[in-house]
Amino acid sequence: MTNFRNLSTQLFLGISLIFLLSCQGMPGGDARKNPPDPKERVKKNLEEGRGFRVDNVLKGNKGKGGDFMFASSNELWRASLDTIDFMPLSSVNYSGGIIITDWYSDGSNIDESVKISIRFLSNEVRADALNIKIFYKECNQNNNCKVSQKTGTLIAELKKSILSKAAVYKKQNKDKNFKPYVMSTPGDG
Repeated sequence: MTNFRNLSTQLFLGISLIFLLSCQGMPGGDARKNPPDPKERVKKNLEEGRGFRVDNVLKGNKGKGGDFMFASSNELWRASLDTIDFMPLSSVNYSGGIIITDWYSDGSNIDESVKISIRFLSNEVRADALNIKIFYKECNQNNNCKVSQKTGTLIAELKKSILSKAAVYKKQNKDKNFKPYVMSTPGDG
């Protein structure tokens, strides 16, 4: 009987520990970025366009199918495509989070070309959200080609350009969605 009691106690403690540890990765708000007062949080969310408003449903979407979030709403995605828009694209997969260009040569040296791979690690506009790789291909007269991955300033410049465009897009989107919140009182009808 004692072994059964010890086993059940250990099992209970083990399950409790699993539940406690599983809460660690739960998404939640950052208390430093959100006001502690619930009314202020509601106001902030609605002003930033993240809330649900009945007046938008009643007046706004007549004849429309609704508002949908597409790849064009992701600031990093748009900024990346805008930055490399001069290059032909080989593979673009929004759900997989990757953009791969085709080999590109500016025409000055036809024996050299470049290929860029951009992998999205997060949708947030921050420096560690992008993994950029640049490949160079050099060919000789016999069409023997050597491909090598390059590191250096070009990756940093490309990342800087993408992040600065994404920050502008994010601000424009935030400004577009901003609507001042006016708290109504009962009887305002």
